[in-house]
Amino acid sequence: MKHNCVKRYLIPAGICVLVILGILYYYFFSAMLHSGSATQYVYIDNDDNIDSVYAKLEPICAPQALNGFRTLTRHSSYDEHVKSGRYAIKPGQGAFVVFRHLKNGMQEPVNLTIPSVRTLERLSAEVCKRLMMDSTQLLQALRDPKICAHYGYDTATIQCMFIPNTYDIYWNVSTEKLLDRMQKESKNFWDVDRTVKAKELKLSPVQVITLASIVDEETANNAEKPMVAGMYYNRLMLRNAEYPNGMPLQADPTIKYAWQQFGLKRIYNKLLYIDSPYNTYRNTGLPPGPIRIPSVEGIEAVLNLKKHDYLYMCAKEDFSGTHNFARTYSEHMANAAKYTKALNQRGIK
Repeated sequence: MKHNCVKRYLIPAGICVLVILGILYYYFFSAMLHSGSATQYVYIDNDDNIDSVYAKLEPICAPQALNGFRTLTRHSSYDEHVKSGRYAIKPGQGAFVVFRHLKNGMQEPVNLTIPSVRTLERLSAEVCKRLMMDSTQLLQALRDPKICAHYGYDTATIQCMFIPNTYDIYWNVSTEKLLDRMQKESKNFWDVDRTVKAKELKLSPVQVITLASIVDEETANNAEKPMVAGMYYNRLMLRNAEYPNGMPLQADPTIKYAWQQFGLKRIYNKLLYIDSPYNTYRNTGLPPGPIRIPSVEGIEAVLNLKKHDYLYMCAKEDFSGTHNFARTYSEHMANAAKYTKALNQRGIK
């Protein structure tokens, strides 16, 4: 009799427990995303509040899971401490897991690729496409002499700190934290091996990057870059009666940079007289800083430049993107005549 009485109460109690567990699972642990969805990312910025967070979740979340998320937020202080960031919601994750990630700021980093671009404006714009940061804010920092000096650069060389690799960066990173990270990555890049090679060339890392930027502008052919680097290095180091301070680099890409006209196809003599520290026809030595963020291949080409005795080069007349090299000016002029003829035949001005 007693056994039947206990059984009579245990069965309903067990059913109640199962129902409660089922409800808990349904609202808090069943998949947050709609069935069949791939990983989704929710971007929460500094202006978001609890209502805008709900609005961003609603299109991608199952109704019952979103209701579970709302319940969790109502019984916490999350609405008073919404944390910005890029948050991943993965298939199978329930409202409880998603809530915990958002509440604790457990965000997913973005893959930020530093682009090989010519100007600070373009660098800021491209970087901030992947971040919450305003591009104007980053550009102002890169143009601020005090900020540049803090990292060991000036406004002409600050882009040397940006090594064009891909990094895991939090979407809501501050300008200061981003620059700190770039400085750290730059120091990591300039390891013992690369530093020794630069010293052997009697160049600083900034000078290596500046020369690499010219090499990158001269050719997209990675196999030829050590040859081009060797040619410019020969000019840079040449000292004789004719060139007591070194031979001018006479690099056409620096003229384009000085004029800020990167689409020029031909460099005419009238363009060579611009009064600019980047005019390597008028000034000897390297320009004040790089004329673009060079590729890693360009930097490696300088550090491992081809040793030869060429002093001149001219684009090949077959428009292959490679060059004819010459030891003497007369040989160079013959190569230049062939290239000029090819330009004229194609009507390139």
